[in-house]
Amino acid sequence: MAAQQTIAHLDMDAFYASVELRRRPELRGKPVVVCGSGPRAVVTTASYEARKLAGIHSAMPAAVARRRLPDAVYLPPDFAAYREASKRVMEILRANVETVEVVGLDEAYLDLSGLFSPKATMRRIATEIREDLGLSCSVGISENRLLAKIVSELGKPAGLVVLSRDEALERFAPEPPGLVPGIGPKTAIKLQKMGIRSLAELRAHDPAALERAFGPRMGRWLPARARFEDVTPISVERETKSQSAETTFDVDVADRAEMETQIASLADELCRRLRARDLAGRTIGIKVRLDDWTNVSRSQTLDEPTDDPQIVAPIALDLLRAYSPPRPVRLLGVRVAGFGSDATAEPEAPQAQMQLGATTSTT
Repeated sequence: MAAQQTIAHLDMDAFYASVELRRRPELRGKPVVVCGSGPRAVVTTASYEARKLAGIHSAMPAAVARRRLPDAVYLPPDFAAYREASKRVMEILRANVETVEVVGLDEAYLDLSGLFSPKATMRRIATEIREDLGLSCSVGISENRLLAKIVSELGKPAGLVVLSRDEALERFAPEPPGLVPGIGPKTAIKLQKMGIRSLAELRAHDPAALERAFGPRMGRWLPARARFEDVTPISVERETKSQSAETTFDVDVADRAEMETQIASLADELCRRLRARDLAGRTIGIKVRLDDWTNVSRSQTLDEPTDDPQIVAPIALDLLRAYSPPRPVRLLGVRVAGFGSDATAEPEAPQAQMQLGATTSTT
């Protein structure tokens, strides 16, 4: 029998807002919201004061946040500062723990298996981050990465919680299935219609009925997820699946020439980023979101990988022309995928929003 793992999930508290407060200490204690300024901008993050006062949260439309809390301090995102702060956080993690998997600018998984005192190790790391960087983090420790992520939410902000799988099965039994990462709102609604309103009910439900409702694979996955089963290893290197650049327009675009100009510009930006990271992919794709929120993707696979905008842009334009959007367009994106098994990713910023007549994001 394999030895039991001990996994920690470290999540920086309101990371982007906290970085802003570190250089603007006069704003501490005030509701602070980091977001773009365009009509379709979304909230990147909000301080805990803003969350408590008006329920402001990440991905909320910035216009909604401003209506809910007009007196909050609204700051534009500065991803260069966030990346630098993230780099320093991850350096502290790697100096203390051998196996660290970075999954974003503000979170990471750490394999603590075999350490004499995992809790003491994470407490020391949290103290070092606070004293050296002036930032706080929340930590969850459990037997696998799924549970560690769930547990890290229990002590926010600045908490450290240790919970075994047996304890979690009992503690979370009455909670709704949506508590578990991966069980989204649509699945939760479907489960509720089947009379399944808690994780305990999901675990006890007839497996055959779940497979009929969700298909064999999903039907087996759901109760396993409700039992907090997860064998995903902690990996120092994460494979890059794809890279993309997107633009969400402030005003829907109906002019075909403007769409093509934007696609060419996105292809140039994406290829610049690919070359900077020494990545080249075989699959070129586009993403189109119409004004009625219909999402359409088209792609083409090449014989050889490329990072050349003189190749990527014409293919992306051909895909756009072949689709010929039937309605005005809300969002356009260009994607390159198929990098090969040896390509690894650095931590990526969330979708950055730069108001230059449109909201642009790169991932």
